[in-house]
Amino acid sequence: MDHYRSAEKMVAVFYNEHGWKSRQGIAEDTLRWEDLREHAQEYVSKSRLRVMKHIPDSGDFLLDLGSGPIQYAEYLLYSRNFNHRFCVDLSYPALKQAQQHLGSRGVYLCSSWFQVDFKENFFDCSLCIHTLYHIHKDFQELAIRKLLQATQTGKPVIVVYSNPLSIMNLIKYPFRFVSRLFNWVFRKYKKNELDLYFYTHPLSWWHQFQDVAEFQIFPWRSFSSKDQKRIFPNNGFGALLFKILYYLEAEFPKFFVKFGQYPLIVLTKK
Repeated sequence: MDHYRSAEKMVAVFYNEHGWKSRQGIAEDTLRWEDLREHAQEYVSKSRLRVMKHIPDSGDFLLDLGSGPIQYAEYLLYSRNFNHRFCVDLSYPALKQAQQHLGSRGVYLCSSWFQVDFKENFFDCSLCIHTLYHIHKDFQELAIRKLLQATQTGKPVIVVYSNPLSIMNLIKYPFRFVSRLFNWVFRKYKKNELDLYFYTHPLSWWHQFQDVAEFQIFPWRSFSSKDQKRIFPNNGFGALLFKILYYLEAEFPKFFVKFGQYPLIVLTKK
């Protein structure tokens, strides 16, 4: 439990003190981890909207675990046909901003996911977007099983995760190993106060939930924002490459799930 609390504390400190504060009118989280360039915007927006394909057409209650401030217009659309959106987050500033977007349609819970209780089969849909990998690795399974328990039979739990065996990660692993070894030998590494806990299981890990859910995996985005900026130029040619990438992800989903950076996991409760 101490490991879990340590990971959760890192996340809470970052997002309460830094992550959702604005710099140049943009949140620190967004500046760090999103591709805001003009010619990437269409691809990024369409990728976010992929979640909409798996959300029920309507419902009473939608759960958003790790909601953040609901900072993108596409995120706000996820609950447009629901009566209430339950936002659970460790960050009070995030929930205050979410309230500005949702108003009375939102229910705001500043809490650990493991310290809130919902009735079984309560939600018509549950979301966990870029959140699960910030939960300690030994508690990620429990987090998913709790999401499934709170979600109605036949309804989806939708997770945007990260693939540790993506093609870009496989390319980088040898360099990261050498860099970390060098830092360890020469004691050069100093912990950054803005570090976030991050751990991802391989995609095979998700098979364990077949006892309680049907599951499918789709491409969400094939590259991290940092890698997108390296590979795709911010010009008309880059915009064309993004269009081609989006088309290929739709036509060859198995390939891009296996080698892409961010998979979209849909667990439909049995």
